[in-house]
Amino acid sequence: MKGKFEFTIQKRMTAVILFFLAALAVLSGRLIDRTLRPLFNHALRRDVQIVITVIAYDEESEPDFIALLAASTALAISPIPWNGPVGAVRVGLSSSGEFVLNPSYDFRESQNSRSDFMVCGRAGSINMIEVGAKEVSEDEAAEALKSALKEIDKLEKFQKKIIAGIGRAKIVLAAPKLPAELEKLFAEKFESRLESAVFAGASKSKKVEEFGQEWQESALPAASGADAGLLASHYEEKVNDLVHREVIERGRRPDGRGQDDIRPLFARAGGLSPILHGSGLFYRGGTHILSVLTLGSPKDAQIIDGMEVETVKRFMHHYNFPPFSSGEVGRMGGTNRRMIGHGALAEKALEPVIPAKETFPYTIRIVSEALSSNGSTSMGSVCASSLALMDAGVPIAAPVAGIAMGLMMKDEKHYKILTDIQGPEDHHGDMDFKVAGTRQGITAIQLDVKVNGVPLEILTEALEKAKVARSKILDVIEKEIAAPRSALNPNAPRIIMTRVRPDQIGLVIGSGGKTIKEIAERTGAEIEIEDDGAVYITGKGETAEKAKQAIEDLTKEYKPGERYEGVVTRILDFGAFVKIGPTAEGMVHISEVAPFRVDRITRFLKEGDKVPVVVKEIDEKNRINLSIKLADPNFVRNSK
Repeated sequence: MKGKFEFTIQKRMTAVILFFLAALAVLSGRLIDRTLRPLFNHALRRDVQIVITVIAYDEESEPDFIALLAASTALAISPIPWNGPVGAVRVGLSSSGEFVLNPSYDFRESQNSRSDFMVCGRAGSINMIEVGAKEVSEDEAAEALKSALKEIDKLEKFQKKIIAGIGRAKIVLAAPKLPAELEKLFAEKFESRLESAVFAGASKSKKVEEFGQEWQESALPAASGADAGLLASHYEEKVNDLVHREVIERGRRPDGRGQDDIRPLFARAGGLSPILHGSGLFYRGGTHILSVLTLGSPKDAQIIDGMEVETVKRFMHHYNFPPFSSGEVGRMGGTNRRMIGHGALAEKALEPVIPAKETFPYTIRIVSEALSSNGSTSMGSVCASSLALMDAGVPIAAPVAGIAMGLMMKDEKHYKILTDIQGPEDHHGDMDFKVAGTRQGITAIQLDVKVNGVPLEILTEALEKAKVARSKILDVIEKEIAAPRSALNPNAPRIIMTRVRPDQIGLVIGSGGKTIKEIAERTGAEIEIEDDGAVYITGKGETAEKAKQAIEDLTKEYKPGERYEGVVTRILDFGAFVKIGPTAEGMVHISEVAPFRVDRITRFLKEGDKVPVVVKEIDEKNRINLSIKLADPNFVRNSK
């Protein structure tokens, strides 16, 4: 970061920084993919690759929504079967309650910004939302979406003019059909048994999988040109139709819950290991998340210097999804686009409640581990991370909880909104609408759909239902731990903050960092100085206090009347120099040695003598003039 002084024993890992910059590109790519993907013809079996390159950047507006419009236009004018175009717009909300269209990056990062909505859609409906906010209300969120739709309509019309001029006819795809004899086989031997497999409560997933396998094994010998993929697709469509019909017409969910019911909740803050700085364990049905928090010094923050971002990142949330969490065998190691996206969403939800550096100067890292997955591990990570933050004693503004809302929709008048969707409702449903926030308001939203779009009225209703669910989850979290612990874990480092004048920074650092390195080595503390004079000292036990005292001694401003015991360092004919601090030395004029006339100073003082002194004055050149006789009129006589 420009103008920042840093002295650390351990250098940051370049790989970590590069990973973060790559993650930003992944998040932009996911945002575009989530918007475009639902609009492809499901019968399409050929690969489609869209490569977006940022040619120029004005350093004011992020290029992601422009890139999305470019991708939409490219697909729309191509012969690829795709039901676009789509529009994309950013909507900011100022602290005064005014909506700002396509706000600059500086505005979004300023104190005047309360939210950042990225909204995409087509034909008057919305098919992708990404939101970071500072506790905005459901009404404000709905208004932001409403204002975005007006701009999206303009962008659609703009693209349609281009399509009319240079667009090519779309390829017509004929979806492969199941042979009549196999449709008859399914209807006679499997249709009547499908309901009992799908609506089998907690064991649904296994029963549906086993039933699907039985169907394929029965159908393949008589397939007559139908491959396993076509058989699986037919089975999926039948399950999908059944789930939609039962939910919409009868309000019946696969696991038997009511439309607004949340699965059993469990929350635990800490108690897992005395070594951990903070931990949280959160269960919501079959989704189990463990979040572990570590506190570090300011030097552990990531310095981000990318095309779009130049900042210091002091709060980080990372998310892991091992194969065993979903009952699968898979490769371990590294991360993928999904993990990056889920981790970033939870981080976005939590960031508004993280205390400012001036209040809590620690670097905070949380790692959320999906121990078991059956619906919305990202929102489970938000809940577990809130528990970990409070367990660690981080003074967050309020706990944050998240919930995933689903949708089964026949049309705009025939639909059901589902609270706390799990596996089958996510897989067969039309919407995954994640909403996180505090009791005061929303901090993050993410919408993915499998249909062409969702009307604003349905999303508005879903926001209100999510608020109710969020409140119930917060009840459970706050029952476990009502507020952040009053003290940090003993294993966590202690950070002390002090301040020096900006013109004293060079004094503390020393030539080539010699002085500050010597203090760090002598005391065992880590020291970081910022360009405004703020000094952050990290250590355990008394190390931080010792380093603070050394810096304060080094930069102490001496004032007339202060008393010290100093050491004589030099004798001159007209007086003596006395050291009263690590780098502070003052002059005792020969007339200030004793209350009587002194003809030769060497008769009374020699180098190495310890003498009491009083600061008599600080002259115009900032030189310290000392007096022995004002400190002790009898010192010379007694010492003699």
